[in-house]
Amino acid sequence: MESMAITADFWQGKKVLITGHTGFKGSWLALWLQQLGANVVGFALDPPTKANLFEKARVAEGMCSIHGDIRHLEDLRQVFLEHRPQIVFHLAAQSLVRESYLKPVETYQTNVMGTLHVLEAIRACPDVKAAVIVTTDKCYENQEWLWPYRENEPMGGHDPYSSSKGCAELLIASYRQSFFSGASQPAIASARAGNVIGGGDWATDRLIPDILNAFVTHQIVKIRNPDSVRPWQFVLEPLAGYLILAQQLYLTGHAYAEAWNFGAMPDDAKPVRWIVEKLCSLWQGGQWENDTAETVHEARLLKLDSTKARERLGWHARYSLGETLEKIVTWHEQALSGEDMRTICNQTIVDYAKRINQGKNQCV
Repeated sequence: MESMAITADFWQGKKVLITGHTGFKGSWLALWLQQLGANVVGFALDPPTKANLFEKARVAEGMCSIHGDIRHLEDLRQVFLEHRPQIVFHLAAQSLVRESYLKPVETYQTNVMGTLHVLEAIRACPDVKAAVIVTTDKCYENQEWLWPYRENEPMGGHDPYSSSKGCAELLIASYRQSFFSGASQPAIASARAGNVIGGGDWATDRLIPDILNAFVTHQIVKIRNPDSVRPWQFVLEPLAGYLILAQQLYLTGHAYAEAWNFGAMPDDAKPVRWIVEKLCSLWQGGQWENDTAETVHEARLLKLDSTKARERLGWHARYSLGETLEKIVTWHEQALSGEDMRTICNQTIVDYAKRINQGKNQCV
């Protein structure tokens, strides 16, 4: 199938609501939608870290940014009724595995009840035609298989974070069948991506930010599970999938209202060791060592099968992992040198959109 273009003609003037727009992925998505000419409203807590992409790239300048917590249903419902979005992207979440062990109740409240509140807010707003609800590749019952997971694999999760996302997927499927199955009802899809990386991620206890922070402060990086394999992908890759999916949901309705994987290229499911050694080679003076301290359970092998997205949406990854890591290092070097990161981010989006809309089928 030919790649589907992300078109400004479609998005121009569309009313779009993003939950979690102050986070890493949410900030990139908000910038992209602003560039496409959408009227963007965001609903989220303050950025989760002191250094953050939302402030660094001045994301709020081109949108209506509302402080709020998805655990508060009435606040969220009021925002929907006031702003009447046509398309919804739900990204707000407690997204860290190790944090979920420390705060399991908060994790389930945010990831399960928060998703329920978004679905209820959609039900209360007659203007919504399409919604993409983002979960994670970790929603699958991970058997540590060598082959990648397809959308019809069982949900599960060992840790509270993964379990909460599996619960969210079951909830989405239930609401889709119970309340959103009619022709006049909104088309609701869920989206599952792998380990998303890119410039502007300062989240705590996450591999790339931890590595770069150590490099900047001239420390040796301590790596917990160097042999764990993850499907690493550039942040704009899954966001492109979400945008294409939202367009199809809006234009064609329930034919696309289901679960979708947006995973990395098969060859880019790499062990942590490969990532850290590559970054050490790109950042002069970077060093790492194995962290032998006891830690909580984390999956060691996880891959996604994105065949459905490729065949039905024309979506596939564009950047190789090596190119992605080079872009991350360059982005953070530019941020350290004081460049205008909103301009840098916008140019990054322009370059990536050209790659999509030119229909190139090979990464470089």
